[in-house]
Amino acid sequence: MAQVIVLNGGSSAGKSGIARCLQAVFPEPWLAFGVDTLIDAMPARLRLGEEGIGFADDGEVTVGGEFRELEDAWIGGVAAMARAGARVIVDEVFLGGTESRARWEKALHGLDVVWVGVRCDATVATGRELARGDRVTGMAEAQADLVHRDMTYDVEVDTTHTESLDCAKAIAGFLSSKNG
Repeated sequence: MAQVIVLNGGSSAGKSGIARCLQAVFPEPWLAFGVDTLIDAMPARLRLGEEGIGFADDGEVTVGGEFRELEDAWIGGVAAMARAGARVIVDEVFLGGTESRARWEKALHGLDVVWVGVRCDATVATGRELARGDRVTGMAEAQADLVHRDMTYDVEVDTTHTESLDCAKAIAGFLSSKNG
């Protein structure tokens, strides 16, 4: 049985909605954590400076050394929860492509992990970004394809025209067939 589900997709692709729907669909409890959880937990100075995480006006995201140190500790903590018996859904944005995934793979080594690509057309994601009002304009478009470059997944979903619940059911169906 999978212990960790990693959802990778760009900003406003629908990962958080899928994570909540997965929690509702599965009979057993799953914890959901996203990179936004980590960013919200950081001191404000690391959300503005070059040593933390920065958001340019065009949607580009940069990360510095202090952010990376805290991110590594956070990834290790999420993996520790899974090793301690918690089922965990991770809502991530692999801005560094396969390098980002490799950090997670290292931390999750030995655990049963399902890698999920969450795709969404850049135009649709941009519309969601504008409607949300809590994102830097341009992130959705900049990340829509970037985060999937050179990626392989166990399962992929596309939220462009598919609701979060249907995507969650597709992921749950994959897990059921994998374990059945």
